[in-house]
Amino acid sequence: MAAALRDGGAGPGTAVGVSYGRSYRQVVGVLAVLRAGATLVPLDDRNPAERLAYILKDADVRMLLGGLPAGASVPRLRRVTDPETGPDTALSAPSQTAAPDDTAYAVYTSGTTGWPKGVEVTYGNLDAFLGALAELALPSGGTGINAVSPAFDGWLWCTLLYLLHGQGTTLIDLHHDGAGDLAEQITAARPRTVCLTPSLLATCTEALDGVQTLVLAGEPCPPGLVRRLPDGPRVLNVYGPTETTIAATWADSARGDDVTTIGRPLPGYHVHVLAEDGSPTPPGQVGELYIGGPGVARGYRNRPDLTAQSFVDDPCAGPGARMYRTGDLVSRLADGQLRHEGRADEQIKVRGFRVELPEVERTAGELPGVRACAAFRTATGDNLGLAVLGGPEAAAPDWPARVIDHCAGRLPAPVVPAVVITLDTLPTTPSGKVDRAALARLAAEISARPGGRPPRTSRELQVRAAWEGVLGRSVPDADADFFALGGHSLLAARAVSELRRSTGLRISVRDLLASPTIAGLAATLDRIAAESGAGDEATAVND
Repeated sequence: MAAALRDGGAGPGTAVGVSYGRSYRQVVGVLAVLRAGATLVPLDDRNPAERLAYILKDADVRMLLGGLPAGASVPRLRRVTDPETGPDTALSAPSQTAAPDDTAYAVYTSGTTGWPKGVEVTYGNLDAFLGALAELALPSGGTGINAVSPAFDGWLWCTLLYLLHGQGTTLIDLHHDGAGDLAEQITAARPRTVCLTPSLLATCTEALDGVQTLVLAGEPCPPGLVRRLPDGPRVLNVYGPTETTIAATWADSARGDDVTTIGRPLPGYHVHVLAEDGSPTPPGQVGELYIGGPGVARGYRNRPDLTAQSFVDDPCAGPGARMYRTGDLVSRLADGQLRHEGRADEQIKVRGFRVELPEVERTAGELPGVRACAAFRTATGDNLGLAVLGGPEAAAPDWPARVIDHCAGRLPAPVVPAVVITLDTLPTTPSGKVDRAALARLAAEISARPGGRPPRTSRELQVRAAWEGVLGRSVPDADADFFALGGHSLLAARAVSELRRSTGLRISVRDLLASPTIAGLAATLDRIAAESGAGDEATAVND
């Protein structure tokens, strides 16, 4: 594949998109682009076409490995033929070797403008990161789990960590019908290393038999989850923004770290914890985290203004050295470990995916009828909610679904609001800012209000039992929405898996998405049963 790229003119400075989806070809494509010394632009073919087209244009992608959904292409984009279908070729010595300052890859993250921003990471950055990664010295052999989007730098983390240490990588598709839930897929894979966000790991702690290394990354790690982990595996809690080449600190149980913290800087990296006036904070006091060292990326593609704001002079390094202002609040413990204390701005993480709340709000605000809106993380922490001040259109019963559908056509799945509430006014803090915590509480109160009738038929009771098992709460209303109750795509997959087990029917996640109420999903199950001859409609039972 690298030979095919070279033959097509790829080399340093040539942006190559890789879009093979959840396939081993994505791994091969990524390695081939780097082998050719070109610039990797990883893509997720499940993202909206409009978003993909923006990335292709902004990154000036000229060559593509893989395919794209309709409407995502741009002019002058040339697809490179999969070498498996062409003649055998061998790669000679590259005519041009990538220099340390050449861009190795550009990963696009959520942006405050309403469009994603591309972070450019150099070959020098990547080389320093791989050198630090090698010092983890994981055992070779076996495989590791990779369950994240191929456009996310967490996907690169998993792939490079495993391959660097002589392990294979097992790609898991969380949304593939028939593949089972995450716990079932991990059990079937029997991995040696598991790397997941804490939100994902919390759904499958019972599936970790035989796992030797557990890596938590992508979002803060709750102490309660750490207490649920088995005693045997080595545990790493990894922290790092895309702008510092995937990872910048880690806590490692093998050296006695507290894995509820984000640990210490990677070898060769350094950090500063600074107060608002730029002065260092004493141990135990909260300040903003700045990261310096060889992993600090070049900056944001085509965004010199934003680069200047976020990448600032590093006073503790040599002339021209820079550090990255993370926006994360931390405190430094007496032993030097760092504890994550929250965010200094309006960027959050939902199931490990970085979300700029203004991006969600701008997108929703494009829908006619939305007068104002505010995004928030729901009380469960697993989903994104949206409060809307709407015009007359907001009185329609399908208004929340229309808002969600509008966002789903323009944003990646983790950034699409799962809960939409309509209000007359938005609550504010004493400083006049939107009170997002109050919105989360209000959304939880609305979802908990008694609504229609309770589940009555035996099928509805089956659905309720499955929902209560995965949601961890009572569901007394047959018309309650699964996602308004705190459900998300991962919990939906678990609920579907449980219903398959309890009913023997081949229900899919797509069925739950189409009928997200107990009554609606029970009717779908009755229809599937009737079509398959598995039984008649469920009868009503006494409460």
